[in-house]
Amino acid sequence: MELVQAALYLFLTVLFLLAVRLVYVWNTRIRPLQPSLDLEWAADCEHLTTATVEGTKITFHNVRDFKWRTTKDRDERWADEVVVDADDLVQIWFVVDHFHAIKGMAHTYLTFEFGEGTCLSFSFESRREKGERYHPWDGLWRAYELYLLVGFERDVTGLRTHGRRNRDYMFRAVALPGKDKELLFGMVKKLNDLAKNPEWYHSLLTTCNTSIVQIVNELTPGRIPFLWRNFLPGYTPKAALKLKLIEDWGGLEETLRKARIDEKAQAWDGVEDYSVMLRSFLPPSNRAEAGATPTDRSQN
Repeated sequence: MELVQAALYLFLTVLFLLAVRLVYVWNTRIRPLQPSLDLEWAADCEHLTTATVEGTKITFHNVRDFKWRTTKDRDERWADEVVVDADDLVQIWFVVDHFHAIKGMAHTYLTFEFGEGTCLSFSFESRREKGERYHPWDGLWRAYELYLLVGFERDVTGLRTHGRRNRDYMFRAVALPGKDKELLFGMVKKLNDLAKNPEWYHSLLTTCNTSIVQIVNELTPGRIPFLWRNFLPGYTPKAALKLKLIEDWGGLEETLRKARIDEKAQAWDGVEDYSVMLRSFLPPSNRAEAGATPTDRSQN
């Protein structure tokens, strides 16, 4: 009995000392760190995208437009200016990218589709310095700045379907009436804020998914409740379907089957428009089936 008590006392003592050490390191070495805008960044997050708004017209500056064959074999290009009109917004798409064997570990982002064919993806990511590799553990300790990548869909999704060959799903998002444009402008606001006021990326609290949830809830308080799935993005489709954040294409399993794009995208000939190719595999809008026009759908 005395031996058990001694072992327990030793364990609690070690635990206490570790906690004290952690608090000391956090307050003396980690907490004082400040996020930066002026470092030598990796090529795929080298530039910050900004946007100029004039009425409903939005001009994006420094939009990524890489062509990926593998993660290392790529053509790098940044578009100086990309102009879209919020009134021309047709659909919003929610993409879930499974990059790990653990189901819950995934990346999520949004793609905004405009009537003239432009598809821009907004992806919250960690901004890495040149030569730096991402690791979730490092992301807990202020190792990376938060980065809102804006890129053409053929780049952001193409990286996943062709460069990395991940398992990817693309869902048609369902916005409350009038909230689709607000979400677009909410992303623009966050984009410009980060270009002036950098923030830390955090592997649990400030991630790809939690950043989207925060913006959605700022526009519509309580639209996405606090859920454990928010911290494990690979499980978000089930919650999104239940909350009617994405279209129901026949229940969860059938919706997942129809939304999977990576296998079908492998047949892309590289000539057809990438975004057109992706949508050719996806179900038409529920509202389109009911006879709605693209303008009507943009208000849904």
